[in-house]
Amino acid sequence: MSADGVTFGQAISKARKAIGFSQKELAARVMKEEAGGSISPQYLNDIEHDRRSPSSGHLIRQFSGILNIPQDYLFALAGRLPDDLRPNTTDPDKVVKAFAVLRRTLKE
Repeated sequence: MSADGVTFGQAISKARKAIGFSQKELAARVMKEEAGGSISPQYLNDIEHDRRSPSSGHLIRQFSGILNIPQDYLFALAGRLPDDLRPNTTDPDKVVKAFAVLRRTLKE
């Protein structure tokens, strides 16, 4: 959850409604990473109601592109590190310093 209390699901729901998509329409546009096909409207409903989290960075990127929400914001709301940063988390001191800078920036 972000500082303003917005959850990942709420951000997705708000953006979906702002562009006039039904859950069924958005679900049909969000493609699964494995085996192709789209996510189900029920899965999207569970995400929007914070009963489930997106299962992969791939889905977060899909939501970002379709709904025009910055990827990094969605990754933060989902409580995940973007895939491109994961390999850089092997040095604990570097990670701690990065989070300190993030905290200072977000508190400004």
